[in-house]
Amino acid sequence: MTPNLLAGLTAIVTFIFVFNLLRRGVLREKYAVLWLFFSGAALVCAIFPKLLFWVSGAIGVAQPVNLLFFVTVVLLVLVSVQLSYELSRHEDRIRRLAEEVALLDQEIKELRKLRDDH
Repeated sequence: MTPNLLAGLTAIVTFIFVFNLLRRGVLREKYAVLWLFFSGAALVCAIFPKLLFWVSGAIGVAQPVNLLFFVTVVLLVLVSVQLSYELSRHEDRIRRLAEEVALLDQEIKELRKLRDDH
């Protein structure tokens, strides 16, 4: 199997996998867009391998594979930062909700005590 065929099949499988996750509601649109974009770009590069050579030459990268690895690392860093941001946001929301539930629970206990005393 040639590397271009393998890259093309991998891009198609990734695209279908992400699309199915999106269709079933498992993956939200804001996360799927990035994955669909990069799997589409990978498919274009697999179909037109000279494009990767041209882009590498245009920006001064000696080997196209180095550009591919660099873009992959940047993608993974961006995804990690995005997920860290989302995790931090959700942790804050969960903490705030837990505090609200505790306050409401305390209020219910006080109301029940007042009701039982009268």
